[in-house]
Amino acid sequence: MSAIDGLPPLRAVLQTHDLVAKKSLGQNFLLDLNLTAKIARAAGNLAGSDVLEIGPGPGGLTRGLLAEGARRVLAIEKDPRCIPALNEIAAAYPDRLTVIEGDALEVDPLAHLRPPIKIAANLPYNVGTELLVRWLTPAVWPPFWESLTLMFQREVAERIVAQPGDRHYGRLAILAQWRAQARIVMSLPPEAFTPAPKVHSAVVHLRALPEPLYPADPKVLSRVVAAGFNQRRKMLRASLKSVAPDIEAKLEQAGIAPTERAEQVSIEQFCRLARIVAGTE
Repeated sequence: MSAIDGLPPLRAVLQTHDLVAKKSLGQNFLLDLNLTAKIARAAGNLAGSDVLEIGPGPGGLTRGLLAEGARRVLAIEKDPRCIPALNEIAAAYPDRLTVIEGDALEVDPLAHLRPPIKIAANLPYNVGTELLVRWLTPAVWPPFWESLTLMFQREVAERIVAQPGDRHYGRLAILAQWRAQARIVMSLPPEAFTPAPKVHSAVVHLRALPEPLYPADPKVLSRVVAAGFNQRRKMLRASLKSVAPDIEAKLEQAGIAPTERAEQVSIEQFCRLARIVAGTE
């Protein structure tokens, strides 16, 4: 018996359904139900919230989310081999788990969930960053989600929470921290997974802010940040030439030395520069 519900241990589930992780799908199964329950708790109080889970695999985190009191879980799984195992969990938690076989990039979660909504997932490595960027760049802010509790490769997690001057600091850090509070809440070694990946993993918790930290047009900010970090070894007066012909004057107006590099510039400074470029300051 498992520690959190009356369902079989995950290793037995893998054997029953002949499930072997597929590298092509970025799968690494987390089979310790104590760990999956810990990740579920890192998402905060789930009572009264619907939860979106991407890539549930055999359902370890799914079971943790349900056991921790999620009102409803929407589990989107691309691998048809995992669906029977997930359906067994749905049967054990009547009317609380909806399983969809499909691509998370193509499914509209709002057709199945109602606010408040949290997202929690051991994201497949091959689509994790793309999904995060989508969730952080909706057409309207605040987004449909309250928080994201997501597992990434450790290096990606460090890029999300990095500060200016850190070698990991870049576009992803600015994108995440401009509109959310981001912190690493848990680290996992390769041996926690089956099969063991070649990298360490970490869980990042992001809580959506009601509005961005500093005013800026998202498209202009994105263009300025992208130009700065696409040539991160160059001084900003060179890397941002394409943004504005008089970029040196605009940098100085923003309080940024033209000889600085992008990794030394704070989010507040980037936002001010974006406003100056847009002509709103």
